[in-house]
Amino acid sequence: MAVDLAIEAFAVLRAEFFDAEGKPKTFHLRDKRNTQDDPFDEMVAALLAEKTPDEVRCDQASGPLITPDMALYRPALCDGLPSDQLRSDTSRIVGLEVKKLERSAGGRIARASGLDYNSTPPCGTVRAYNANGSVLDLRCFYLFVCLEWGSEPGTCSLSALCLCDGNALNADFDYYLSVAGQRSKEIGVGSYGDGANRNRPMVIFANPLGTPQLDHAVTLIHGKAGLASGHDKAQDAGKLRRKMPDGTSNEFSIYMQQAPDGGPLLLNDPFLTPANRSEKTTGRGKFLIGVRPSS
Repeated sequence: MAVDLAIEAFAVLRAEFFDAEGKPKTFHLRDKRNTQDDPFDEMVAALLAEKTPDEVRCDQASGPLITPDMALYRPALCDGLPSDQLRSDTSRIVGLEVKKLERSAGGRIARASGLDYNSTPPCGTVRAYNANGSVLDLRCFYLFVCLEWGSEPGTCSLSALCLCDGNALNADFDYYLSVAGQRSKEIGVGSYGDGANRNRPMVIFANPLGTPQLDHAVTLIHGKAGLASGHDKAQDAGKLRRKMPDGTSNEFSIYMQQAPDGGPLLLNDPFLTPANRSEKTTGRGKFLIGVRPSS
């Protein structure tokens, strides 16, 4: 049976960016060529293309503002199968989205209580398209890294890495489609009718690296249990549970390079949430001018 592709990706990234003891390795990263250029994403795609097994292929998104950032798949195990069968088989195909974070001066991970996902909510299933242009829905994982720059120009390291099952962030595919799909745009707005409103949402969802047990660690969170059995790509490290509004829970397995010293982790709804959860957005800031009219 083919090895799960999330485990394959985790093993490559773990070995590339961390040593046998889990300490970060220093690596070189080229400068960005333009605003949309992303050298780290490019580096991850190149590593996965080169260092996963020969039968695995890694395709990167054809341009910016496309999700997922890349897809890992086994062509021989995908071609000729119904799309519905590929939707949930993570040994055949998975999407991968990269999220890069930094630290504050105090050492805390940035956006610990919630991360901007722009106009595409995270989800355990995302929509792509096959070679014929038809819809291809597939499972998606999110790679969260804390990227820290070294003292030498172009050198950096990762002080935390978490490859997280998108279902641990959001399992509502209908909601994902409602936001990520085509939206109506207002045109002809403004005094002269030459303005437009894109009605572009900005969604905020969990940041796993804001959880203390997952920061300064190398972790895979996966909806499947028992993936570490029979090979050395990862070790079982515990469970993570997320409670649904109806009272039921989704459970995920935690895998690490080495099992925690204190025993298996049990993380119940560990992701932080923003302190201000008002249903209204914050208005524009006030520009204060030092004049005092009579009224």
